[in-house]
Amino acid sequence: MAAGLEEAFGAAGEFGGGQRRLTAFLVLLQVGEPPGASRSSPRSWYLIEQEAYKVSLASSLFFAGLLIGNITFGPLSDKLGRKPVYISGLFFDVLFGYVTALAPNYGVFAVSRFFVGIVNGGMALVSFVLTQEYVGKSFWSFTGSLTNLTFAVGIAVYALLGYCVREWRHLALVSNTPGVIFLLLSFMLPESPRWLYSQGKTAEAEDVMQYIALGNGKERLNLKLKPSAGTSRKDESPPGILNLVKHPVLRWRTIVLMYIWYVCSLVYYGLTLNAGELGGNLYLNVALYGLVEVPAFPLCMFFIEKSGRRKTMMCFLIFAGFACMFTMFLPKNSGKYVVPTLLALCGKMMVSAAFNIVYIYTSELYPTVLRNAGLGVCSMSCRFGGILAPFVPSMKSLSPSVPLVVFGISGLSAGFLTLLLPETLNKPIAESIEDLQSPKYRVLINEKADLCLLYLNPRQYCIQLKWGKNSFLCFLNVISLLIFFLIMDSVFHIS
Repeated sequence: MAAGLEEAFGAAGEFGGGQRRLTAFLVLLQVGEPPGASRSSPRSWYLIEQEAYKVSLASSLFFAGLLIGNITFGPLSDKLGRKPVYISGLFFDVLFGYVTALAPNYGVFAVSRFFVGIVNGGMALVSFVLTQEYVGKSFWSFTGSLTNLTFAVGIAVYALLGYCVREWRHLALVSNTPGVIFLLLSFMLPESPRWLYSQGKTAEAEDVMQYIALGNGKERLNLKLKPSAGTSRKDESPPGILNLVKHPVLRWRTIVLMYIWYVCSLVYYGLTLNAGELGGNLYLNVALYGLVEVPAFPLCMFFIEKSGRRKTMMCFLIFAGFACMFTMFLPKNSGKYVVPTLLALCGKMMVSAAFNIVYIYTSELYPTVLRNAGLGVCSMSCRFGGILAPFVPSMKSLSPSVPLVVFGISGLSAGFLTLLLPETLNKPIAESIEDLQSPKYRVLINEKADLCLLYLNPRQYCIQLKWGKNSFLCFLNVISLLIFFLIMDSVFHIS
């Protein structure tokens, strides 16, 4: 009898020995990724006085590349496959990493940083999805949290590496070398069985499931997969990124998720900027800012399996929002160094937990055929939050408390907006767009879906607003929209 993919994972193993080795390899890649732009480059090319802006320009080009990579690599991997796009991205990541280390002048250095951003941002997203799709659905929260935990630990590792290797060219060469090892070993990875199944390549998907079963120490399976629901129409073109706009369920789901990703980034960097500068060793401070995120991941793994993704992410975002709001009420001379810093770092831990959950949650909310495209679009909106965060402190000209109010209400509004999304705990994963027609994949509270109208036509929305059980949620989202306009107005005034 033909079986579905989840039944095949149940027979082959959801997280056996072979899957643990695949997961460990891709998770360790988060530590092996090269760091961002070097801080020592001004000494090499004397970027001072009128040339000092080029230091920040190189970093801006890197983050611009990340944004482009997030939006382009996702659709490519949905069409061409996870493995070839991942390996191509890793190859060019290593290549341009060495170009950065050996750059003869600033122009080559800056351009190489831009291309490193493109391939690094895209490859990281594809490797995350590949990690998830190697294991059974019940272990997605564990592998997703483990990936983000390793990234946080990697920050501390590179702080130690930077302390030991002070010359920036040597540091770039040393940090880029593990990528060569990962690249060579990556050719041994199998293709994602979920992607193969969603594309109608059931025979190849069966082969990968047999490979996983053997790696888990099981006998060869008598396995026959039934056709995926999304492959019955051969005359139609494969789903693309435009389906995120065309399909009504995906359209509103993407709008909500983009806002949540944007707020996670805005509050994360906002708390970092408002925490104040820590005294002491620079390298130790960088390590602490990475390690402070580590406790967030065990909390995520516990609560998202007990209370679900939706409620847990909502609570973490609300707590992060309150951390911002409470900081502005602290007396200036009360706990001058300890209390504000602890509160800000606690808020950073909360938003780091929300960041971790939104990666896992987003990958579960999109069908396999559009999973990378959805993650790419959401990650793109995340970059806008990071870009706008440094401009928010300039709003102190209105009032010293305005920046913290912006971060606080943004976190609160995103937390309550999470209620518009469906719960995915113990729910099946959609493999095709057709699966979304089933009621169990739809937005959980359909009568609230019209709230998204406020982002398209706020005036019309306010006219049609029905005050009742949704009034508080509506009010928060109207305020969040006004905050976004205030930030943009501040940006334009600065420029």
